[in-house]
Amino acid sequence: MRVPIIDLRVQYKRLRPEIDRAVAAVAERQQFILGPEVDALEEKIADYCGAPFAVGVSSGSDALLIALMALGISPGDEVVTTPFTFFATGGAIARLGARPVFADIEADSFNIDPEKVKSALGAKTKALIPVHLFGRCSRMEPLLKLAEERGLSVVEDAAQAIGARSPLGAAGAMADVGCLSFFPTKNLGAFGDAGMVLVKDEKLYRRLRNLRVHGSAAQYTYEELGGNFRIDTLQAAILLVKMNYLEEWTASRVERARSYHSLLEEAGLAGGPIRAPEIPEKEHVFHQYVVRAERRDGLREFLKEREIQTGVYYPLPLHLHACFAHLGYSEADFPESERASREVLALPMYPELERSAQEYVVQAMSDFYGR
Repeated sequence: MRVPIIDLRVQYKRLRPEIDRAVAAVAERQQFILGPEVDALEEKIADYCGAPFAVGVSSGSDALLIALMALGISPGDEVVTTPFTFFATGGAIARLGARPVFADIEADSFNIDPEKVKSALGAKTKALIPVHLFGRCSRMEPLLKLAEERGLSVVEDAAQAIGARSPLGAAGAMADVGCLSFFPTKNLGAFGDAGMVLVKDEKLYRRLRNLRVHGSAAQYTYEELGGNFRIDTLQAAILLVKMNYLEEWTASRVERARSYHSLLEEAGLAGGPIRAPEIPEKEHVFHQYVVRAERRDGLREFLKEREIQTGVYYPLPLHLHACFAHLGYSEADFPESERASREVLALPMYPELERSAQEYVVQAMSDFYGR
């Protein structure tokens, strides 16, 4: 049996008639830049997440960048975030000339540890970027309280977590600004790069709209330097179709996470060589199903031989990348992040994943460990 880590073809086959009609409608109208589908998607995402406003942008990476621009982050400022995340989180900070300051993660959630954030704050700290990694909400209550006490802005990196919810609200809609990604493999994926910024304050919302068109409030009139951060109308049309299925897909992901959990327990792997993720109610949408594995690299190679595709997110924490060497961090500065990088393994996960495929994956893992 061949088991891919994700198979988008199954989803497309089901939705093809609807998507084809949506794309054809845009092609017929020939309004490819900021067409009516963009406004409709912004309204629908804002309503779904419980945010007052939403601004469609060109990618999840650009969502982070434009959010920091709108908040006035500039050279010399410091922004605290996690070193265990996709590069775009730290990269957006650095691109503005600000300094990424890292705080270690919690061992169980892989998300930033609020207690570690406290010790990372300094006189130049202007903002925090918690990441809802793999689809699980960070512990936002202590982070928002800390930000309020220190007068800091908070940008939620919810690129992997659309639909995740906590007692404080939906991922991306709890803080000043929230950033979503619609990269094709995300829980809600476009046919290319696309993203969204969720925002509470109307003044900030209007600034974001200006920044995404080079800083222009009126055509050919520029109030500040922005960029070309527009979401394509075609991508918005496709995402509007997919939005109708997001809740169904989320429920399917959680169901498959529970199946993995029970299969790993039945095989005697959970609590042994495999540490399965927790399944907090509604707070995790399982963009990835990530376990900690003993002898991770050997297991991954064994699964590859069985035609089971896996992923390592992420093999190197941000503080150990060459482009961040100037920050002065070194190995062992963030032990939980570094340990996670050595142990994490993402198993196949998508809404249409068959139970038989999950059984095959866990049986192969059991064979590797001799259980």
